[in-house]
Amino acid sequence: QVQLVESGGGLVQAGGSLRLSCAASGRTFRSYAMGWFRQAPGKEREFVAAISWSGGSTYYADSVKGRFTISRDNAKNTVYLQMNSLKPEDTAVYYCAADSKLHTIVVRGYRYLEVWGQGTLVTVSS
Repeated sequence: QVQLVESGGGLVQAGGSLRLSCAASGRTFRSYAMGWFRQAPGKEREFVAAISWSGGSTYYADSVKGRFTISRDNAKNTVYLQMNSLKPEDTAVYYCAADSKLHTIVVRGYRYLEVWGQGTLVTVSS
């Protein structure tokens, strides 16, 4: 089973950019679809973006479409989330997740996912 470690969070002003990374251990990384979720204080965890094992398919929440970009480098066992035009409402702990099925990440949702990173905090100041 793959293990995930996120990095790249921090404090940024509204309108700024950050790039999150999620490094995976294990030789089976390329067989996993990957996703990013976020959880703001007092709120439910929500889907942000997902990418297929090959990188050929990507999906985004409406709230981040056009501002965030998910990508992956299977040679480096890493998935990225480039976040541009950040807004205060993007403030949350961001988690990456892995699953053998993209459908589980995009459609079934976080409750059905078992492989998670520890999270990285993104704070956007106004």
